[in-house]
Amino acid sequence: MTRCDMGTQPALVSIVVPVYYNEGSLPQLFERLREVTREQPWKAEFVFVDDGSKDGSFKRLAEFAGEEPRARVVKLSRNFGSFTAIVAGLSHAAGDCCVVISADLQDPPELIPKMVSLWESGNEVVLATRANRDDPWSQRLFSAIFYKLFRLLAMSDMPEGGFDFVLIDRKAVDVLTETREKNTSLVGLILWLGFDRAVITYDRQQREHGHSMWTLAKKLKYFVDSFIAFTLLPLRLSAMLGVLVAAAAFVYAGVVLAAYFLYEIPVRGWPSLMIVTLGLGGVQLITLGVLGEYLWRSLDETRRRPLYVVQKTVGVLPERVATASGPPR
Repeated sequence: MTRCDMGTQPALVSIVVPVYYNEGSLPQLFERLREVTREQPWKAEFVFVDDGSKDGSFKRLAEFAGEEPRARVVKLSRNFGSFTAIVAGLSHAAGDCCVVISADLQDPPELIPKMVSLWESGNEVVLATRANRDDPWSQRLFSAIFYKLFRLLAMSDMPEGGFDFVLIDRKAVDVLTETREKNTSLVGLILWLGFDRAVITYDRQQREHGHSMWTLAKKLKYFVDSFIAFTLLPLRLSAMLGVLVAAAAFVYAGVVLAAYFLYEIPVRGWPSLMIVTLGLGGVQLITLGVLGEYLWRSLDETRRRPLYVVQKTVGVLPERVATASGPPR
């Protein structure tokens, strides 16, 4: 028995799309979303979140919402980041399940019916993982390293190709929107939830419109956030490094003293002193840096600033407007 069989009303599927400088791909995205949701046994709504774009993205979204009664548009006051934009979309979505898909058309909307079918079969989470990706070699290399390390050091159940395209049940959506973490990873949180899930694969297409705003600085921040949010390993490695350096220092001290008292070998002071000082200083700075990353995130969480700020909305249902500055704490 599927979810649809258990109720008299067709399920509502919310398709959440974070938008950031995607003016060029939006018209085609609108048409493909309309096509894949046509004549389905379930109903659909489209929730677009403009994450502070400075191009014509919001204008196109507003025009689409004006002609498509199923469309909702949320414009954030500035760029808060992809994770926050997705949480904003989930907070304004009313569906029994939500599909998160990017706006650049590298992830095929045509997979949505299959994902919904797997959800109807009882899976609370459906992950669409990339079997192949038509991206620049540098991006493929960074992605492969990241997911390999994440599987090895944080979550062993991370799919090898990773995922950004995902369907999550309303139960999971409610948990994610109530989780007030700022510097974290959506994919990590979804895996952390532990709900029953299915995995499907697809080939990620080459980007045809515009260029990626996923800069190296954003990638590095995401890399650090993902590991610090889900593992203590950096702190433990820092502690182990401190123990190893301290042990080496004691051994070296024993060697120096033995050479001086037993063999009357004079100790050359300045070079060895500088090497030890610089080595210990470097280890201390690394350890303080790792500790500072954890402390900064703790400070950022205690400030209790809203996760995002909504500047305006188009077509948003009245009962969802109350979340204009983020879901309630």
